[in-house]
Order: sequence, then structure tokens, then C-alpha cells
Amino acid sequence: MRAVEFQEYGGPEVLKVVEAEVPEPGFGQVSLDVAYSGVNFADLKARGEGYRVPKLPFVPGLEASGRIRAVGEGVTGLSVGQEVTALTEGGAYADVVLANAATVFPVPAGVGLRTAATLPTVLPTAYALVHAVGRLQPGETVLVQGAAGGVGTVVGQLAKAAGAGAVYGVVSSAAKAEYAREYGYDEVFVGEFTEAAREATGGRGVDLALDPVGGETFRGSLAALAVFGRLVSFGNASSAPAWTVGQPELYPSGVTVGGFSILTLAKTAPGELRALAEQAFAKAVDGTVSLPVTAEFGLEEAAEAHRLMGTRTSTGKLLLRVGG
Repeated sequence: MRAVEFQEYGGPEVLKVVEAEVPEPGFGQVSLDVAYSGVNFADLKARGEGYRVPKLPFVPGLEASGRIRAVGEGVTGLSVGQEVTALTEGGAYADVVLANAATVFPVPAGVGLRTAATLPTVLPTAYALVHAVGRLQPGETVLVQGAAGGVGTVVGQLAKAAGAGAVYGVVSSAAKAEYAREYGYDEVFVGEFTEAAREATGGRGVDLALDPVGGETFRGSLAALAVFGRLVSFGNASSAPAWTVGQPELYPSGVTVGGFSILTLAKTAPGELRALAEQAFAKAVDGTVSLPVTAEFGLEEAAEAHRLMGTRTSTGKLLLRVGG
């Protein structure tokens, strides 16, 4: 089978198409004939700096849609030939990928395999940020970093559907701002955002801030919170040192800081992840949210997909077409 791997860390050029053995599922696993694979920023961090890479060589790819090829021992409720979408621990840039059965989900009725590949990471993450961790209440205001990305696109729509008083986005360009306004955002800030958010809320600040960037962006989001506001960190795209926050930052305004990682939750609480996924997928099926595929590449073009995402000019969702 074909697989895209890297044998050293570096730029997109280290991604190579190789011939690999077809993996066989172990206990609690299934194998998928991959139709489409999602491209995520975590894949770029894996390739560039070893994020969640246990050893080299490594095949990236955290999500895939396709049909079950084989079922390992101990797996119930899934069958060969079934159309599914899966969150994986890597390996989805390939014709066949292994996934733990706990993170394999039947494709919802009326959803094609192309759309299904956009679901496993983005939708449950966005749903958790708005509801499970962010606990957004009707009338509250939200500030979202990366508003034009995959998660940002869905968060804007979910927040609006949940009755947010105003949804503010932060992006890096005017073109991205125009895109984000089509997906639930009332106002979008380009670049500086802390003072802009406070001005937009009459000096009050926002009730909920969502940050996948870390570093100075994390600090700026914290400073943009209203009294009793919440900040949820769900990534560290900046690769800045791990943030610390304590009494000096939290006590004056009674703010709270939380965190979320879908990949970690898949390991620590797969049952909770399944519940999140079911609730999130339902929002796609009933039309509450949509996530446009803005670029599609062949498997052999994985490096080009990484180059595009690395420019920070892409919006929505990028996919690799494998067997679809």
C-alpha cells in the first residue's frame, strides 16, 4: 500500500510516498480502507518538531473516512465494509490505517465519505469548546482565535446557534476576516485583538475566549476577559513555552482558565469523546453547522497540502483524497 511518511523532522519536503505493509488490526482495533484523510495543524507540528511522534519513520494523519477492512478481536458494533470516520493516533496518510474501535464512528445517514473526513477532530473539539468546557450561556460574548480555520469556522456557527450575544473572531488577514464573517462572526479583528475586544464590548471584555495559539496570544486573550470570564486553551500553535497562570492573574476579576485536547481525551475518557462526537455530528446532520472543504489534494500531494496550511492563508478544511 501507499503511505506518506517522514524519516526526519523538517519542512514539507521531508514527506515522502513509500510502499508499506498493510497493517493488521490488533485487539480492540479496526483497519480502514481510507477514502479521505483530514489535514490538521497538528500534522505540521508532528512533521516539523516531533509533536506526538513516538518514533521515526512516522506516517502522519489523525483523521480518516473510509470503509472497514478488517476487525480485530474484542470489537463489537462494527463490521467489515461499514462506512466510518475515525480519529487515529497517526497513520491516516495511507491507503490503510489502524484505529482504536472506541474512536471509530459510523458515518451519519446522508453524509458522504468526503464530508465525513472533516468530522472526527474539528466538530467534537468545537462542540466541547462551546458547550462542555466553555459552557457558553445565551447572551454571552465569545472571542475566538483562528476564526477562519476549521475549528474556528464551526465554533462561530455553534456559538451563534447557542444564543451568543456577540461572536468576535481574530484572524491574520483581511481575506480571512471576510471568510469568517460568513460563519457566525459579528466582528473580526485582524492582528491586535485585546483592546479591540474590550472596545467592542464597551470596555467590559468577553465572557469566553478560545485560544489554540498559546504564548503572547494566550496572555492577550486572558487580558480580554470580562469579570468572571473563562479562557479555554486548546493548542499551542506558537510552540511557546507552556503557559503558567495563578493568583495574580485569576483573583482580581475572578476569571478561570481551562484546557481541552481531543487527542488526550481519546486516551483518558473515550466514552466522553463518543458522547461529544455524537452530539457534534448531529449538528452537522441537522444543518446547524457546515465545514467547507476549501482545498483537496491527492495522497501524493501531501507536501503541497502542508505548504498551503503552513502559509497561514488557508481557510476551512483541507483534505487528502486517498481512495475516494
